[in-house]
Amino acid sequence: MNKLNYEKINNFIVSDVIQPFYHIRLDRLQNAKLSDIAKRKNPYLFKAKNVETAGDLAKGLLDAFLSSQEETIFGDLMENLAVYVCRQAFNGKKAEEGKYRSIDLIFERDGKTYIVGIKSGPNWGNSDQVNTMKRNFKKAKALMRSSSGKKNLVAVNGCMYGKDNVPHKVNKDPDLSYYKLCGQVFWELVSGDSQLYKKIIQPLDKEAKKRDENFKELYAKKINEMTKDVVDMFYTKNNLERISSY
Repeated sequence: MNKLNYEKINNFIVSDVIQPFYHIRLDRLQNAKLSDIAKRKNPYLFKAKNVETAGDLAKGLLDAFLSSQEETIFGDLMENLAVYVCRQAFNGKKAEEGKYRSIDLIFERDGKTYIVGIKSGPNWGNSDQVNTMKRNFKKAKALMRSSSGKKNLVAVNGCMYGKDNVPHKVNKDPDLSYYKLCGQVFWELVSGDSQLYKKIIQPLDKEAKKRDENFKELYAKKINEMTKDVVDMFYTKNNLERISSY
């Protein structure tokens, strides 16, 4: 195991996680239009939830739009952080795109070769998606054995947050068995540091606070803009009933 350089890790969090995340958030917010959002979000759902004012409806629609992709976007950026950390600690490598499906990271530790598919959280897929991942793990193991002669291969579904109380997912076919490691356990696996999951919180929090004021300012302007649009699109003149145009 190599010694981690936490200064470099913190710098990576700033330049490759927080900065691009807020750039994407601000871009999506800047370009958000009620006419586009309403085609994908059902405004009647908000009425069914007893949303009465135009401002509340505008806020609900905008928040649903912004949050719809945030976890995926942030998850992809945090995946890059996990690969970066593992490269420092164990000379880990991002899996070759197209060669190994469902696998994002490959590295060696303690005499074992780990093939890791990284997800944001533990509840990421249905049974069909999990079964596809398991089959892809099996194919990757067969390919690696034939191409490099590696034998001690461990498949891992790594989740960046959450917990799983039964991490070893055993199958009667050993090549379909895998480990589901979440949160602290996952970050320890890829870094060798059991406290890394706590250490990365501080720079994430610090940098997010620096950029949040700009986001909040634009968010308030967008809410005001969309409130007017909501009245024009969904309310009659007395603002009591919605127009049935959607």
